[in-house]
Amino acid sequence: MRRPLRVLCAAAAGLVLSGFVLSGFVLAPAALAQTGSAERGKYIFDAAGCHGCHTEKDGPPLAGGPALKTPFGTFYAPNITPDPQHGLGRWTEADFVRALRAGVSPRGEHYFPVFPYSAYTKMTAQDIADLWAYLRSVPPASKPSRAHEVSFPFSVRMALGPWKWLYFTAGEYKPEAGKDAAWNRGAYIVEALTHCGECHTPRNMFGALEREHWMSGARMPVGDLVASNLTPDKSGLADWGKADIVDALEIGTLPQGGTLGGEMGEVVRNSTSKLRPGDRDAIATYLKALPPLPTTVKKKE
Repeated sequence: MRRPLRVLCAAAAGLVLSGFVLSGFVLAPAALAQTGSAERGKYIFDAAGCHGCHTEKDGPPLAGGPALKTPFGTFYAPNITPDPQHGLGRWTEADFVRALRAGVSPRGEHYFPVFPYSAYTKMTAQDIADLWAYLRSVPPASKPSRAHEVSFPFSVRMALGPWKWLYFTAGEYKPEAGKDAAWNRGAYIVEALTHCGECHTPRNMFGALEREHWMSGARMPVGDLVASNLTPDKSGLADWGKADIVDALEIGTLPQGGTLGGEMGEVVRNSTSKLRPGDRDAIATYLKALPPLPTTVKKKE
């Protein structure tokens, strides 16, 4: 349910929209008002799947991730350890808040949406503070982050300003009126923490999520793999009960037999299996209540 497709924008000529830079400063005090807990932050870290994206096989934990190939170029998740030269050691908590809430670096540059800030922006102030506290507690690793391999015009970060104006809305998740606590908790986990929609929702030609097809399945960045339809449509989870979804998230088993493998198997091992039972149940509640949508993306013949 993850490893975000995280693609970027069309190369619209770029004006940096100062509102997005400013939004990080406006939103930062809310998170800074919280006292972060590294213990709670470990739970958020696992839910968000940070280890898988930011750790290369046989490499130091969180010192930079493997290549993520997309139609727009190849991206590498950076070192997020507290190393002062190559990691987040010189960042302030306000820098961290701005990165997650607004997709803006400490230097004021737009991040490519390969970093799923469009989901993380919905995190609560407390969860952001806790995650920051945990990341400050991990061992530093003096390994430089790898540079992205992105060609012009997609390498122009200024073009992300117009992209954000069109496709990005910053701000914390607000519970939906008329929905119960379990549904809202599930929505928060799926939309903000585990950011399932980044893989399971199709994208338009500019790499933005097609919200009208939310969670209906999508082609992964390269190859022929299609992330499954997670709505209760007949092409999705119509035949799955809540217990089936919970079992898949906890131990990777499928109701028809077999187990989840590949990237989703990795997600189960590193993320959803570590969630509290109530949170896995909340995810199932949310998914079963989604509008049933047919899968529009097919495997290549």
